[in-house]
Amino acid sequence: MRIAAVSKPAILAALVALMAGCAKRGDIDSAGQGIIQFRTACPTVAVAAHTGDITLFDPADSRDANAIDVVATLTDLRPTCTTGDADIYSQVGYKVVAVRRDAGPARSVDLPVFSAVVRGGTSVTAKRIATVRLNFAQGSLRAEADGSAAAYINREAATLPPEIERLITRPRRTGDEDAALDPLARPEVREAIQRSSFELLLGFNLTSDQLRYNVTR
Repeated sequence: MRIAAVSKPAILAALVALMAGCAKRGDIDSAGQGIIQFRTACPTVAVAAHTGDITLFDPADSRDANAIDVVATLTDLRPTCTTGDADIYSQVGYKVVAVRRDAGPARSVDLPVFSAVVRGGTSVTAKRIATVRLNFAQGSLRAEADGSAAAYINREAATLPPEIERLITRPRRTGDEDAALDPLARPEVREAIQRSSFELLLGFNLTSDQLRYNVTR
């Protein structure tokens, strides 16, 4: 959850908006408290660190640059999100682009791609693995394929409790006892925001050796 920077911590309460009505992102609120920003219950969609590409070697146990056979990259994420009464449906399309070492005969390469729902930045609540097939045409060095992933997230779990919402959005004016206190600095607020924050992370389902290669190369 990102909050726009302002000159006084007291105004931060108006920057986290979980407000109804006709207000739009970037509007100045009528009370003069600051700029309205909306926190969406939809998960953040991203490629997990160190899993956005995969390198295949031939021979498989070699890590020499001359042995690199195929290199593929997961890119072009296209997320959509639909909020229902009980669940949030998050879907993302993506593209896998690959290049091979030799422009030889036609060839197919299957690569595993995972999608995982992560809650609070640490807890994996669901994980699925799909197979993306790359078809190299005869004499071609490049190939690409499209894939997609989806997940359901409980809407209640992704929504801040009403009491926490009130703490964040309650108007604060100069002279109030807590006007200079940032509500986001309160432990119970930070914990509630973390609990209700979800991510849909994608990446190649790497072996331990493949992950080590990505991290250390």
